[in-house]
Amino acid sequence: MKTIMITGASGFVGRRLSRNFLEKGCRVIGLGTSPRHPFSHQYKAFEWIQADTTREGEWQDRVPEADIIVNLAGRTIFKKWTRKYKQAIYDSRIETTKNIVTAMEPGNTQKLLSTSAAGFYGDGGDEILTEAGLSGSDFLARLSRAWENEAEKAADKGTIVAIMRFGVILGKEGGALSVMAPAFRFFVGGPLGSGMQWFPWIHIQDIEGGVTFLAETRDAEGVFNFTAPEPVRQKTFARALGRSLNRPAVMPAPSFMVKTVMGELGSSLLQSQRVVPERLQNAGYRFLFKELDAALADLFKAAG
Repeated sequence: MKTIMITGASGFVGRRLSRNFLEKGCRVIGLGTSPRHPFSHQYKAFEWIQADTTREGEWQDRVPEADIIVNLAGRTIFKKWTRKYKQAIYDSRIETTKNIVTAMEPGNTQKLLSTSAAGFYGDGGDEILTEAGLSGSDFLARLSRAWENEAEKAADKGTIVAIMRFGVILGKEGGALSVMAPAFRFFVGGPLGSGMQWFPWIHIQDIEGGVTFLAETRDAEGVFNFTAPEPVRQKTFARALGRSLNRPAVMPAPSFMVKTVMGELGSSLLQSQRVVPERLQNAGYRFLFKELDAALADLFKAAG
């Protein structure tokens, strides 16, 4: 029985992955700041550890037990970026990753699947961005670069490291749709800014499937983009979401308004990222949802 350690196991993605690994017969050690986790009562093979992973502590003693570590910890970016909150975003990712790597024992062969973000690339315009693309220079790009650098240090201890650059995750129980869908339902949804920027989306089932694929593929290491093979422009996404909800997408949010209301976060949301999952597909992963309309139809059918 393999042991999987998941930081951020009570989050949107963490809950899905925890259940998936448990149902595959794995033992799962979940970490997070919540005092309890419902899986503790549902699954005998699930162990919950309440811990602030940005700080060193007894939780690190459990790191060597894991065959695979899935590092998902990180404060949400969908909140206004004050100086204090930007530091919290940074620490939740960088310090957690640093503490995981510190706790690893040299020569104890493990695999680390560590999250990063498509924001690594910054504003790429119309350029097709594979894993070989250069990093941007804004806050999210610098954050992603530092995050990846900390994870890659685990290779010095003999750990196999895979970096997962997540795009915008679409799911019915969380993610971007939980923020966007209510506006459309009240007839105030539409594209952000010009709507011409590329939108790197991915269905939650392909996050789950892709992470599982990397965990089970022995030689899978390096950087992998976790985005659907067919990115769309933001206005195309808005129209597709409107169709799925039987609502018009006629209320665009002008760029100046997005920046005024959301500040630096707003500027980030207006960036164009035409990201494609070249290495994940080349490794053999087959996406369940390549096309946006099919992904949204699945999610809202499931939600309904």
